Amino acid sequence: MSATISKNKNSNWTISDIPNLDGKTAFITGANSGLGYYTAKALAEKNAHVLLACRSLEKANSAIDKLKSLNPKGKFTPIELDLSDLNNVSEIGLKISSEFENLDLLINNAGIMHPPKTLSKQGFEIQFAVNHLAHMLLTLKFLPLIEKKENSRIVTVTSGAQFFGKVGWNNLKAENYYNKWESYANSKLANVMFALELNEKLEQKNILSLAAHPGIAKTNLFSAQKPKPSPIETFSLELFSPIFQSAEMGALPQLLAATSPEAKGGDHYGPKFNFRGHPKLSPTSPFALNKKERKNLWDKSMEILSKFL
Repeated sequence: MSATISKNKNSNWTISDIPNLDGKTAFITGANSGLGYYTAKALAEKNAHVLLACRSLEKANSAIDKLKSLNPKGKFTPIELDLSDLNNVSEIGLKISSEFENLDLLINNAGIMHPPKTLSKQGFEIQFAVNHLAHMLLTLKFLPLIEKKENSRIVTVTSGAQFFGKVGWNNLKAENYYNKWESYANSKLANVMFALELNEKLEQKNILSLAAHPGIAKTNLFSAQKPKPSPIETFSLELFSPIFQSAEMGALPQLLAATSPEAKGGDHYGPKFNFRGHPKLSPTSPFALNKKERKNLWDKSMEILSKFL
């Protein structure tokens, strides 16, 4: 895989490169803030109908009000989605499938990072449950809808933390121990492994599955940590803050993956300098390239999700 997409050897990809998306429908999780918000903003400006899936209708409607003030002609629909509850994810999958004729773009963007030990409604470690399991279930529920349009895409947002993740998946309920950094890295590794495995399974269906990561972007993932960051974490955030890029820049890799005619299934995009910069093809964790490990994750995930499909 080349280090850059051919079009961008001498130029930087920006939202101005997004083609007209009139007639297309996009579903974005976590669309009320950060990367999701700027992804919704860019897609709507290119005439897509954007479904903003957020933890509450209040958050979704507040984001839509802000987006409408910037783009009065934008087409938006608020969706209440609780990714910590697989029953709710399944219900929303059915609801959207019954109310919409097709879905062109699914962007699995929402995520949580470094919370204290918490379990999902079904008893799984919350980062693995929200970041991976819920998005995998949502994707599988939406597949019949996505298949109705050719060249539709599924983009799953991962992180550079994937390189610190471990395979095995033997502590999914944090029953043995809990390390918030390790659990986050594992969930982000699972994200990219899912995106790649899904692409292989969809090769005959004219659907692209891609992955993207934002580098180090200023989003509410940091400020939302509970309890408050430790003194070391606070110092680190302040020390490295000057090299963070904006959430708007951090959204570019997933926007490129979702819209560029040159993006291909199985591609993984990130910032040019890994932590910041315009988007380019990005290195992937060696674990994610291991087909045996990907199958193991898929099978374990399906054991959990089968009762919700």
